[in-house]
Amino acid sequence: MSPNTNPASTPPNFHCPMHAEVHRSIPGVCPKCGMDLVPEGARFGMLRHMMSMPRHMLRRPWMLVVMGAAMVAIMAALMMR
Repeated sequence: MSPNTNPASTPPNFHCPMHAEVHRSIPGVCPKCGMDLVPEGARFGMLRHMMSMPRHMLRRPWMLVVMGAAMVAIMAALMMR
C-alpha cells in the first residue's frame, strides 16, 4: 500500500437512499430501515428502489387488497339478506 493511501481517510462509498446520514464503506443494510445500501452517486428508478425494500414492506399492499376484498364480500353477503 502506498503511503498516500490511508484507508481511514477514504470516504464511505455506500449510503441509504432513505437516510442520508447512513454511510458505510462496505455494502450492507441500513440499520434504521433495513434497505440495502447503494453505491454513492447511484441513480435508480422506482423498481430498483422497491427491490431494495425489505420484503415485509412489499407485502403490506397485497395484504390490504386481500383484506379489502374480504370486507367487500362480507358486506355484499350481509346486504343480500
